[in-house]
Order: sequence, then C-alpha cells, then structure tokens
Amino acid sequence: MINELIDFYLKSHPVTLGVLALLSVYFVILNWVFYYRYFSINSWISLETNSLEHLLMGASTVSDKSFLSNFLKSSSNVTKEILDLGMLAATKEATKGLSVLSVFASTTPFIGLFGTVVSILDTFSHIGQSSGGGMSIISSGVSDALIATASGIFVAIFSYTYHQMLKRKSFELISFLQMQSDAVLARKV
Repeated sequence: MINELIDFYLKSHPVTLGVLALLSVYFVILNWVFYYRYFSINSWISLETNSLEHLLMGASTVSDKSFLSNFLKSSSNVTKEILDLGMLAATKEATKGLSVLSVFASTTPFIGLFGTVVSILDTFSHIGQSSGGGMSIISSGVSDALIATASGIFVAIFSYTYHQMLKRKSFELISFLQMQSDAVLARKV
C-alpha cells in the first residue's frame, strides 16, 4: 500500500497533486464548519424549544435565554416589526456557514476534473515522447488521473449533504423562533 502511494506520488503531475492537496484542505474545512455549526445550532434549538414550552405553559414572554429576548428588551413596546427584525437576525445567524458548503459542493467536482485533465494531458505527452506507447501506459495514466475526479466528487457529496442537513436544522430553528414570535404577539393583543 505504501509503495503504491509513493509510486502514485512519483508518477503524478504536480498540478494533480496540488488539486488533491486542495481537495484535502476543503474536506477538513467543510467537516469543521459542519460539526461546529451542527452542534451550535442543536444547542440553540434546545434553548428555543425550552423557551417555547414556557410560553405555551403560560409565560408572558420568551425566556431570557431566547434569541428574541434581546430584541424584546430593546423596545418598551412589543411590535411585529421588532420581532421580525429578531427573526431576520436569527436567520442570518442560523445560516452562517451554508455558503461555504454550497461553494464547496459546486466547485470541488470541477477542481477534481481540472486535475484529471492535466494528468491525462501529461500521460499523452509521455506517450508521445516514448517509443512504445501501448495500452498499459494509457490505462495506467488515465486510472491515476481519475483519482482527482473521484476525490472532487467525494468532497462534493459530503459538502452537499452537510449543506442540506444544516439548512434543515436552520429551518427548524427559525420555525421555533417564529412560533415564539407568534405566541408573544398573540398574548399582547
């Protein structure tokens, strides 16, 4: 296994190796973004769920730990506009990191494809320079080149999946906040 990796490293074009390194960095970043945001949103959902339960049990306003409490405290009069402002701020905060995952999901297959094309061009260059360019040289070069495409697709799958999971969690969080906002407004009427 180690010898195969060393052989791949020695045979690969520097651009292909750079593409694989970049995709590795992307993969580390997207995992960090996902897990950080996932756990922080889950914690936030827990706080908002408790606040909603208190409202449904008869509390007159949201709990102090709710995101909306800062907006309600900033004004002496509770209005729909104040709560809408809180909802917009919460939406902005809840969807942080989604753009990074979206960009990674859409660009990594192309980055991988770029590495593949460069590696295939390099393989054809070596075939043209050698006297006996048989199928073994072509198949070996193309199979090594396709590793970059596979890596790009691999990273894109995780990016897209993580994006969808965080998007769903953000929607869930905003729904809890909207229910609290509606409950507060209903109590003020």
